[in-house]
Amino acid sequence: MERRQSLEEQLRCPVCLDVFTEPLMLQCGHSYCKCCVHSMTMDLLGQLQCPVCRCAVDGDSPPPNVSLARIIEALQEVSVSGEAQPESCPQHHNPLSLYCEDERMVICGLCGSIGAHRGHKITPVSSVYSHMKEDISCLMTEFQHQKRKLEDQICKMAYNKSRITNESDVLKWVVRKEFGELRRCLEVEEAGFMQQVETSAADLISSLQNQTDRLNLNLNRLQEAQNTLQDLSNEGHLGFIMKYGSIAPRFREIQELQQKQERIFSSLNFKPGFNHNDIKLTVWKRLHRKVLPAPEPLKLDPQTAHPMLELHHGHTVVACRALLLRLPDNPERFSYSYCVLANRGFSSGKHYWEVEVGNKPKWRLGLIKGTTNRKAKLVKNPESGVWLIGLKDGVYEAFDSPRVVLPVLCSPQRVGLFLDYEGRGLTFYNTDSPDELVFIYSFRLEVQGKVYPLLDVCWHDRGDNKHPIVLPQPHREHLLPLPQSQIHEK
Repeated sequence: MERRQSLEEQLRCPVCLDVFTEPLMLQCGHSYCKCCVHSMTMDLLGQLQCPVCRCAVDGDSPPPNVSLARIIEALQEVSVSGEAQPESCPQHHNPLSLYCEDERMVICGLCGSIGAHRGHKITPVSSVYSHMKEDISCLMTEFQHQKRKLEDQICKMAYNKSRITNESDVLKWVVRKEFGELRRCLEVEEAGFMQQVETSAADLISSLQNQTDRLNLNLNRLQEAQNTLQDLSNEGHLGFIMKYGSIAPRFREIQELQQKQERIFSSLNFKPGFNHNDIKLTVWKRLHRKVLPAPEPLKLDPQTAHPMLELHHGHTVVACRALLLRLPDNPERFSYSYCVLANRGFSSGKHYWEVEVGNKPKWRLGLIKGTTNRKAKLVKNPESGVWLIGLKDGVYEAFDSPRVVLPVLCSPQRVGLFLDYEGRGLTFYNTDSPDELVFIYSFRLEVQGKVYPLLDVCWHDRGDNKHPIVLPQPHREHLLPLPQSQIHEK
């Protein structure tokens, strides 16, 4: 017993101080339990420090110490057999060498042949021990596997937590930046309104001050005249008569002139040029325009233009001719409808562009799917992959399902289109004013794949509808990067 205990002391892991379990041997020659090795901290290069000799060794996959594992297994078997031998059946006093499978207990040979376990399923203890040992080993392997899975999940969660923290920090920076841009826009708008108020008030106050100064000047003159007349009244008879002829007529002329120039005072009203009730709406409209994406520098694609259409000015102006052009009948070209597409399509993001229709009496414009048939009459509805608004016979309408007559109060000379691909929206605006957008109509898009801006010039109608349609090119300052809301996802 003492020797066995001394041997067990030599077979204890230096880390957990227990008999080795699945011992692994490091490059330095020292062995440790497998779980103890996995618990050691490795650096970025996969190196760990041996707790005994402090050497830096490779900790990724140390080999098992097979010899040591066999010695420990043999010692355990000896311990089990040595402890089991003195045990005997309390009834027959024979060694407990059998195992009753039915009642799950250890018995002797007589218990199985003539005793209470007669007829039961009996198995030798050595076989049961091996089977149970294998079962425990399988359980331990499964637990190790589950443990590694849990550790892997914990690592993934830790990484996910770190990633979410980093992404939230970035997003908070973006939010602060975007709201900073909005605050600066609001400050500019506020300064503009304040300047307008101050300028209007200063002009009125200056005008009133000028009038007051002139009246004070006239008042001083009247006071001087009154003093002169008072002095004349105090003269003696002879002096009064001698001075009267030179003073009285002149003052009477001054009095008559003053009466002619006299104006009745009327109160002035302070009008700064805007209604205070409309400040929020006005600023909202201006901000709405500012937060749109920068206008797209689009041009027209001559490969898609109907043969009756003619492009000018670097493919930014299109008009309907009187005669057909001899052009190749390529698949991209419209053969029936008087249409042309822009040279760029969109399959993601937010985009804004403008189209100048001027006084053209008949036109249509919007979006079309890249896969829509261009060789037949254009079916104008969203189900066919076409989203249009247009003008005909003085009536504006949206080619939705069903068609919608648009209550346009002021005929637009220039139309703005805003596409939010992920948001599934196409919105039309009247953009005649440089400071605000007037809503016209909005489509709900259900689309996948690329879509293209479309211009339908319509037939020239024997010259009555010969006016061109123009894709105005954005000014240079509009092409500068705008805040992310002009991301938007720009």
